[in-house]
Amino acid sequence: MPKGAFIFGCEGPELSPWEKAFYRDAQPWGFILFARNIVEPAQLIRLTRDLREAVGWNAPILIDQEGGRVQRMRAPHWREFLPALDQMRLARDPMRAQWVRNRLIAHDLSSVGIDVNCAPLADLTEAETHPVLLNRLYGGDVETVVAAARQCADAFLAGGVLPILKHIPGYGRASVDSHKALPSVNIPRAELFDRDFAPFIALNDIAMGMTAHIVFSDIDPEAPATTSHVMMTLIREEIGFGGLIMTDDISMEALSGSVEERGVAALRAGCDLVLHCNGERADMEAIAKTCGNLSAAGQTRAEHALSQRRPPETVDIRALEAELEALLVR
Repeated sequence: MPKGAFIFGCEGPELSPWEKAFYRDAQPWGFILFARNIVEPAQLIRLTRDLREAVGWNAPILIDQEGGRVQRMRAPHWREFLPALDQMRLARDPMRAQWVRNRLIAHDLSSVGIDVNCAPLADLTEAETHPVLLNRLYGGDVETVVAAARQCADAFLAGGVLPILKHIPGYGRASVDSHKALPSVNIPRAELFDRDFAPFIALNDIAMGMTAHIVFSDIDPEAPATTSHVMMTLIREEIGFGGLIMTDDISMEALSGSVEERGVAALRAGCDLVLHCNGERADMEAIAKTCGNLSAAGQTRAEHALSQRRPPETVDIRALEAELEALLVR
């Protein structure tokens, strides 16, 4: 059965009869979970099972589990982690600590049926980086950020979880929160390629990516990357990202128009999938009606991404917990 060109959230910790019927008919490519969907491990295992049963196949289930503030699964049932930037600054061996941290995160996710995580972040810290993003990042130089992002992605794959590279092609210069308003960056194109875009060029082999809702005025002053054909062409042809591209949450206030208008604009620009997170019925119905199925090229990219799913490699979790603690200088 063809898969929809969208990823949906759900309303609560268990599926309603309406959601089960809707997902069966709409066939979203995948699902994304938030704190509202999570109570404890047994409940979460049931929910991930029920989501897949609703669509009749092993659909990918996503989450934002970066650690620090952006962590949907929390104590007492799951591990808590420092913000990524704090850990990078505290660790005796930052790159080893980055791998261990994210291998532990992957263990938490795979144990409850979640197989995709919205990380790593390859955005660079800047003086103007908005606080909503700053301490989620890995550093301010390209070499460090690329190395840390690669450790994160490799740790996820070892733990049976697929990584999503974000926020393509770079969100670090955003001085406003794109959940609330549209950021605009007025930096020359050449400087963007030398700095902002450089980590994404180095990491362009990662199989999935997420866009940034941000305007780069020297490239396309009219539209944010998510809905800009000019920017999406640049991401494909000049950054060289050949993987499956999903939007950041299409309901964020950085974008204008109705959610279905935003979704259609993103797909026309060159995104493969529309990500809609809040689980609101009217929005999901409108997106399913207007955004249609994955394109042939999108389906090929999706199949390539999902072909990387593997069972978690055997590892001593208690030993990794002890190692991470020893790596952090407090």
